Amino acid sequence: MTAYPQANGPAGQDAPDGQARPLRVILAEDSVLLRDGIVRLLTATGFDVVAACPDAESFLAAVREHRPDLVVVDVRMPPTFTAEGLQAALVVREELPTTGVVVLSQYVEERYATELLAGRPRGVGYLLKDRVADTSEFVEALSTVAGGGTALDPEVIGQLMSRARNVDPLERLTPRERDVMRLMAQGRTNSAISRELWIGEGAVEKNVSSIFTKLELPPTGDDHRRVLAVLQWLEHGGE
Repeated sequence: MTAYPQANGPAGQDAPDGQARPLRVILAEDSVLLRDGIVRLLTATGFDVVAACPDAESFLAAVREHRPDLVVVDVRMPPTFTAEGLQAALVVREELPTTGVVVLSQYVEERYATELLAGRPRGVGYLLKDRVADTSEFVEALSTVAGGGTALDPEVIGQLMSRARNVDPLERLTPRERDVMRLMAQGRTNSAISRELWIGEGAVEKNVSSIFTKLELPPTGDDHRRVLAVLQWLEHGGE
């Protein structure tokens, strides 16, 4: 891990003397050349790089010591080069919710992007390493995330949206909702479903409402949502 002197630049929280201090950043990147290049870029553009780490373990130790405004983390890091960086980023999101988190990846890895964004899609960024070549966009993205915003590479957004469109809506249903849906398809009323599943009618109503939401069937004056839900169930081979 390498420590760096303080620089003047993008403002973080106020210092004790009342003056805005630069945004404090910790970097985790195993490639020496890329790590040094990012450090030079951030220092030149006014960030305060307080530590640069080659692995997830030293990165988390530095984060807990310095409590930075922003971290920049490579997804794949030693020792296995699978998801150590992402897992460390998720730890930061949990332990320091006000710290911005930007992950860098060579490719769009949908599972990692989804996991990072789940629950709290603010103060987070997922950028492809090619974006580092466009220094102005990269620096702007870091400032956005540090300020509580979101910065996603357009290719990441495109692939996540494409995946969402291709997901079978019935896969979103819980086992209990599938039981309710199966009985709805048999023409059962809520009271009949209640008796069949040994649950209260209120629970049935909540499951039916959740089914409508997950199948994207908003209430309208013209459509019968129960019928439309059953049609989707049959169309996708529900049993």
